[in-house]
Amino acid sequence: MKRQLKFWLVFIGIGSILSCEKEQQKTLDLSQANIVISAQIKSPIQETAANVLVEEIKKRTDLQLGLNNNWDSKTTIALVLANEKELFGTKVPASKGENTPELKKEGYSIFHEHQGDKNILWVIGADTRAILYGIGKLLRTAKMEIGKITLSPNIDFSESPEYALRGHQFGYRNTANSWDAWTVEQFDQHFREQVLFGANSFENIPFQEPDSSPHFKVDPQIMEVELSKICEKYDADYWVWTPAPHDLTIKNAHQDGLAEQEAFYAKCPRLDGVFVPGGDPGENHPAQLIPYLNDLSEILHKYHPNAGIWVSLQGFNKEKVDYFFDYLDTNSPDWLKGIVYGPSSPPIDLERERLPKKYMHRFYPDITHTVRCQYPVDNWDQAYGLTLGREPINPQPLMYTQLFRRDTKYTDGFITYSDGSHDDVNKVLWSQLGWDSKKEPKDIIHEYSQFFFGPEVAEEAAQGIFDLEKNWDGPILENNSIKETLALWKSLEENNPNLANNWRWQQLIMRAYYDSYIQDRLAYEKRLEGEAYEILAKANTIGADKAMNDALQHINKADTELVSQDLKEKVFEYGEKLFQSIGAQTSVEKYQARSAERGAILDFIDYPLNNRWWLEDEFNKIGKLKSEAEKLARLEFIKNYESPGEGSFYDNISSADAKHVTSKTDDAIDFLWENDGLSRKRLSTQLFQFTPTLEYNDLDPDSNYLIRVSGYGEALLRANGERLKPTKYEKGFEEFKEFPLPKDLIKDGQLKISFDKPDEEHLNWRKQSRVTDVWLIKQ
Repeated sequence: MKRQLKFWLVFIGIGSILSCEKEQQKTLDLSQANIVISAQIKSPIQETAANVLVEEIKKRTDLQLGLNNNWDSKTTIALVLANEKELFGTKVPASKGENTPELKKEGYSIFHEHQGDKNILWVIGADTRAILYGIGKLLRTAKMEIGKITLSPNIDFSESPEYALRGHQFGYRNTANSWDAWTVEQFDQHFREQVLFGANSFENIPFQEPDSSPHFKVDPQIMEVELSKICEKYDADYWVWTPAPHDLTIKNAHQDGLAEQEAFYAKCPRLDGVFVPGGDPGENHPAQLIPYLNDLSEILHKYHPNAGIWVSLQGFNKEKVDYFFDYLDTNSPDWLKGIVYGPSSPPIDLERERLPKKYMHRFYPDITHTVRCQYPVDNWDQAYGLTLGREPINPQPLMYTQLFRRDTKYTDGFITYSDGSHDDVNKVLWSQLGWDSKKEPKDIIHEYSQFFFGPEVAEEAAQGIFDLEKNWDGPILENNSIKETLALWKSLEENNPNLANNWRWQQLIMRAYYDSYIQDRLAYEKRLEGEAYEILAKANTIGADKAMNDALQHINKADTELVSQDLKEKVFEYGEKLFQSIGAQTSVEKYQARSAERGAILDFIDYPLNNRWWLEDEFNKIGKLKSEAEKLARLEFIKNYESPGEGSFYDNISSADAKHVTSKTDDAIDFLWENDGLSRKRLSTQLFQFTPTLEYNDLDPDSNYLIRVSGYGEALLRANGERLKPTKYEKGFEEFKEFPLPKDLIKDGQLKISFDKPDEEHLNWRKQSRVTDVWLIKQ
């Protein structure tokens, strides 16, 4: 009996040991790891790599990893180059083939090796820059909490980037909505974080005047050199965006432009790329621009022999485009490194096709704006466009993954256009897709959340980011997820006070509150407007003047009987926090934002979401009419503006809830911008498309119809492919064009309306024709 008991005790003991070993093998504990760095990794990365590892781990764990070039520790993190055979007497794991990722430029591998009772985590880079990318992957995937850092064991991972160019523009200027308030240390940390997510290039916009921003903590002429030093520290390419003189035909403009550039080149310790936009700004013909670029390259190479000159064809018409490419074909200049595709460039596929193979093709995608831009938000509710505006906090992982895969394939990579910290999620997404365009956005966003917010909340925070994007999909009043998104972020906010000072955290929570406030306010103000029209319906009995007075008093309750002020207060609370943490300027008056378009979302949070301003102005006009009959007729028209009657239809062309509109805006200018965003025009007038399409089904083929159009300028309308002739043709805002619709065009009850685009390329977009409202009125 005793022998049997002893046997079971031994068996249980062995089982416990095996169980513990099995449990231990589930994770690789790096909490007491020593860091070993190859001497072959040259400065400054030799020092940078060590500092990044030690500092970023300490921030998140309070652990201070050792840094000793020996193998005494039971756990070692070894940083080494792929061409090395051994590191301080220990054999470096050999590559498994001749074409593996860690042998390609910027490629790396992470490999966990057991040596007896010791663990070595190898970070093996193809070059010095690759060491930082390997460290980035390690830090993004490790689970870090106070007192502990762990990683999945037996890791054997390698990758090299799909695209050579992976960067972002960081203009230290007043136009940016936060960076002009940053210190050198903040830029250093931010560039470090971008590198850890795979970026290899940063583009500044130099030549800013010291007094051009009230937020500058560092003279911009000093900062532009400091940014160059930071890039050198992280072995990242330093680019600058420097337009040519606006008109090179002016006397001395050519030489003056070169002199300014040379002074800058001379003081930069590192400079890799100079991007000169062909347009936006600038109106130079390539006949003047090309000689300027040629001379510029000679000056650049005097100070930075390996730097490249780049140019965009933004705003070029066909003649200029042909001139430029004919020049390349004929002369094949070596001074040009490549061309940049940006907004208003020729089509990206055509540009790549015409560009000789010796030149690189850089993408310059706008990931920072939501309207009046290269990539306007698709299916965006008007209420967001009028309040959140052009530069809100805009995480859009699904939209930008789709756009990346569609457009970047024609290029050698990208340096994105950005004007602030509000698009931080988008930057990380683009950097990671630059490594592998097939990466799942959910995996990228999970790494983002884990690295910046910690493993405990990573999954929920990642979901919250995707939910914020879902908030923007379609009509607000039909979007049930907005309140669910707020509930998730409120829970995260309440349960994680340790993240209260994290600016990325602050941004995301602020957006959740903002979206929900706009939803509540929109529902309330739309209801008030509907009730105001019910009052106008009584005008025949109570009189026009009293009806107008009562209706206006009722709809103006939006300004006196306020809703959901607790949500608004939270938005303002986070506006203050963001100003304190990163200098985010969410208001012109309160935080001295450059202008209303530049992220000043607090200034528009209460912008009318019904037509009360427009009604007030209309009522003032009506009050001046001479007869009661005229007043009543005009009030009847206003009351029925969006309700043309049984069998008739109305569409606010660019509204997310338009029922018959089949076109989606791709013209980047779907929101009118006047009076710094405080337009008093009818809300439908503030949205437009240039050439919308509409479809109707089940029309009455035996009835006459009239098509009424409002907008601006021309309206070259076609019904089922046939151009219609107007009987009324007014061209001003909130005036009307009317087109009788022949019965024989709708014999099957189907109608498709389209608009030909008039020849207006010579006009500024604000002067070009557009369509805002369309009625199909049964006669």
